[in-house]
Amino acid sequence: MDSHLEIQSSSFFPQKEKEKEWGRRVTEKVFSVYNTLPKKGKPQGREVTVLAAFLLSSPSPYQDLEVIALGTGTKCIGRSRLSHRGDIVNDSHAEIIARRALLRFFYAEIQRLKDNLNKQGQIETRQLQADSLKNSVFQLDSDGSGEIKYKLRAGWKLHLYISQFPCGDASLILAPSSIDEHGHSIFELSDALRGNSGDCSQLIGLVQRKPGRGDTTLSVSCSDKIARWNIVGVQGALLSYFLQPVYLCSITVGKSPYVSEDFCLAQQLKRSLYDRIIPLSDELIKPFEVNKPIFCAAAVPAKEFQHSETAQATLTCGYSICWNKSGLHEVILGTTGRKQGTSAKGAVYPSTESSLCKKRLLEIFLSLSQECKTKCSSNEVSYRELKDRSGEYNSASKLLKGKPPFHNWLLKPLNLENFSIIS
Repeated sequence: MDSHLEIQSSSFFPQKEKEKEWGRRVTEKVFSVYNTLPKKGKPQGREVTVLAAFLLSSPSPYQDLEVIALGTGTKCIGRSRLSHRGDIVNDSHAEIIARRALLRFFYAEIQRLKDNLNKQGQIETRQLQADSLKNSVFQLDSDGSGEIKYKLRAGWKLHLYISQFPCGDASLILAPSSIDEHGHSIFELSDALRGNSGDCSQLIGLVQRKPGRGDTTLSVSCSDKIARWNIVGVQGALLSYFLQPVYLCSITVGKSPYVSEDFCLAQQLKRSLYDRIIPLSDELIKPFEVNKPIFCAAAVPAKEFQHSETAQATLTCGYSICWNKSGLHEVILGTTGRKQGTSAKGAVYPSTESSLCKKRLLEIFLSLSQECKTKCSSNEVSYRELKDRSGEYNSASKLLKGKPPFHNWLLKPLNLENFSIIS
């Protein structure tokens, strides 16, 4: 899907100026929201972090932009600390935190639509539905399949901002000494492959594992996850029961202060996040497709988002902030995957669980699915079973993971997702 993005006053800008203007607007919107948040969870002193956010643009002539979900963070849980109860956040990198905050926003929007329609009853149903939907980011899908689903409203576009290159394949262009803790996983993994010359060319395009703090993780890099979103959408398996695939229209990334001005950031992002999935173009079945976002560069971000040239000199903030437009605001300790302030003794209490953990997302899914009377509304069904039953989504995801270079995708043990709400 070649997304087309109209930027305000675009007819007055040469192509490079259009990109520059878009990067400025996106950055301005994201940091205006971030700057309104309390200090809790933000970097202190010499600490740095990564910031990611999802924005919506309207079909108006001015392409009004609004931040709807935001996340920060650089940490990831090691294999030995993973939970079979679904009660911790495994991956607290900014892009993943922001995306989970986005999922909560989507659930809230669907719930709001359902509540409005239920209040209105059956009187003048079509007109009332239209009135409710015009204030939502979603509209009813009329593809004739008989299944009631929602899709992003016509003309509305979803955008992603990241303050630096996503870790993994997209970061391969940086020298081994110039990447931070958030994005240097490729270099930790590549010592045996790059030889004495420091050549990482053998790793280009491959699935990468996120580094853990003395403990191997089972999480693939943000580059790989974003590439996957360009196949299956950002909504995930469970929301696919209610939503058609939601694809990114653009991805904007902040420049690195250690990369030359003439470096083509957009080309690098395209290679990693789009070119690698092109071979799947003829194999995907609707509604899934190979999505091609527009890739844009933004200015070098503020100091608290500028990582040092070496990982050793980088002091990363251990917290992740998550926020969305529907009222979510939470701080997670990335090394435990639980809410900030959790004591060791209270680590298994429900009150320590983040709204972004799989268990909490399963709860909101089941609540909504029971109201919608879906075929998978039983509380006894496990999280894993529900994901597997999302047929079309599951098929597209399996297709991706069965093809090079994604056939080495790290798979978590099945018992880690066999939990249910009553367990």
